[in-house]
Amino acid sequence: MISPDNPFAAPSELPYALPPFDRIADEHYRPAFEAGLAEHAAEIEQIAAQDAEPTFDNTIVALERAGELLSRVASVFYNLSGSNSTDEIQAIQAEFAPKLAAHHDAIHLNPKLFARIDALHAKRGELGLDEESLRLLERRHLDFSRAGAGLGEAEQARLRELNGQLSTLQTKFQQNLLKDTNELAVVIEDRAELAGFGEGAIATAAEAASARGEDGKYVIPLTLPTSQASPLETLRDREVRARIHAASMARGNGGNDFDNNGVVAEIVRLRAERAALLGYPNHAAYVIADETAKTAEAAAGLLERLAPAAVANARAEAAELQELLEADVPGAKLRPSDWPFYAAQVRRERFDVDTEALRPYFEADRVYLDGVFFAASKLYGLTITERDDLPKYHPEVRTFEVFDADGTPLGLYLLDLYARDAKRGGAWMNTFVDQSELLDRKTVVVNVLNVGKPPAGEPTLLTFDEVVTAFHEFGHALHALVSSVRYPTFSGTNVPRDFVEYPSQVNEMWMLWPEVLANYAKHHETGEALPQEQVDKLLAAQQYGEGFATTEYLAASLLDQAWHGLGVDDRVGEVQRFEAEALVKAGVAVEAIPPRYRTTYFAHIFSGGYSAGYYSYIWSEVLDADTVQWFRESGGLTRENGDHFRRTLLGRGGSVDPMDAFRAFRGRDPEIEPLLARRGLNGV
Repeated sequence: MISPDNPFAAPSELPYALPPFDRIADEHYRPAFEAGLAEHAAEIEQIAAQDAEPTFDNTIVALERAGELLSRVASVFYNLSGSNSTDEIQAIQAEFAPKLAAHHDAIHLNPKLFARIDALHAKRGELGLDEESLRLLERRHLDFSRAGAGLGEAEQARLRELNGQLSTLQTKFQQNLLKDTNELAVVIEDRAELAGFGEGAIATAAEAASARGEDGKYVIPLTLPTSQASPLETLRDREVRARIHAASMARGNGGNDFDNNGVVAEIVRLRAERAALLGYPNHAAYVIADETAKTAEAAAGLLERLAPAAVANARAEAAELQELLEADVPGAKLRPSDWPFYAAQVRRERFDVDTEALRPYFEADRVYLDGVFFAASKLYGLTITERDDLPKYHPEVRTFEVFDADGTPLGLYLLDLYARDAKRGGAWMNTFVDQSELLDRKTVVVNVLNVGKPPAGEPTLLTFDEVVTAFHEFGHALHALVSSVRYPTFSGTNVPRDFVEYPSQVNEMWMLWPEVLANYAKHHETGEALPQEQVDKLLAAQQYGEGFATTEYLAASLLDQAWHGLGVDDRVGEVQRFEAEALVKAGVAVEAIPPRYRTTYFAHIFSGGYSAGYYSYIWSEVLDADTVQWFRESGGLTRENGDHFRRTLLGRGGSVDPMDAFRAFRGRDPEIEPLLARRGLNGV
């Protein structure tokens, strides 16, 4: 039994069942997990062992209702393990990862439970179920089948071992990466080495140093991708740029306690064995069979189709940047750490775009309140107001209440903007509470970013890329907030991995939409709007650099496919050699363009949910580019357009087949031509 004093013991009484963060301490997680696991196991056994004949309500709906305590603690714990971790949280995560894996195996491999689901599935056409209920039954049956419910006893025993080992290794990868990323943050002692940084960026670096006890110095933390674009675009000292890039490339590959080479090799080996046990040639085939791409060959085919033209564009860009470098450093060879700096120079000289000079127009409050939220208001009729009366898991988190056009409450939106050592790199969306009509729940969703925090009293000025990220991540949040489904299994972003990025990528289009841009892009001191001539130059420059961007992305995606295309009998000797050979084989080995993520810090695929699925971004972008074209042709930012997108697709979550939802929205299958035009790949 769990103590009634534990804040997880009972459902939250706060608005929207927001977790009572002010009452939650690390000491509460372990007993809540133990009680939640026991309670859920008992509920599952009760469902499986009942004497009554299986019905949709007493089996499938009962499963949807089960596990409330476990869900409450897990949603908070796993959100905070990424955004506000502590040593104790990391210890609990390592302890419970295999326990949770074993628990889920016990559910999916329960023969009595699967027999009930299988019996219902066999007569599903006779049950008179509505569309969403029928889809839920089919989804449950497929999930159990893919989890090994049909395997023999010996195979199931081995499957349990594999899942437990993988959960431990994936947790270790994540924790190693967090620690090594913090360890490798670049410390600058001489302010002169920061030449090129604006005063705001210098102050942010000083603040980061002060937070680490390095007063009088400057710290440049590492962001998740290989290319540390923001500092490398502006710092003039070539050797400082090289230091930052070298630190980025070294993560998880330093031969220290945080080295991930052995972890990766073992994850890949175990995933291949699990796939073989489940009847698939490799992990990629297993994963993608349940995505919209359906086959690893289809996913890889798209990547391989795009690669030659992307690399050709990248090599042309590299030749131009090499000339600029030689003008500064005769005889020097273009390095990856040089690329952002000279690409920014091209943008300034050719397009007269200086991304650093844009920052005063991108003050964070205005970007969100007058940009991100404004676009959602115009498109979907949403009203978003800040609430300061609710508890937070960190003082920097901001909480907003979201209302529909008719005043109906939709949920809460949490924004966790600033970087800190306790937060993993990157940006993401997650939920604390999923919308469900069955459970009478509305959404509580969080966006987590890693923006450098300025000194007290100074404005937070975002980079151009950070503004893109703000609109992108809020696109995920909208997917959750406007969800209108009965069953929690289908809520919000619970859609195939290669579909989930699509709505968020669509939301990026509003960043530079004239009506939206004019509303938020104002100088933080003078209030002057971003001059139209600068907007025109930004639009003209949009396609420049697509060779680099597409190549580094494709390199990471093809690397993911290479790792997860390995079969159970394939052996990897040395991880770094495998990576290098895979890039050459895929035709994306461009010396000055490393993959967007190298193997030892590729968190998406080794500790996140994107294993064999990093192709999803470009797969989703086919749908995104086609959808953007539809919005432009249909009048743009209007309630009519927003309501159509919401009604046919965004609000449906996983309750309908995703490609059927796209067809309902677009009126036809997707076409690739808008993507090719956007990325300058029309010749492929």
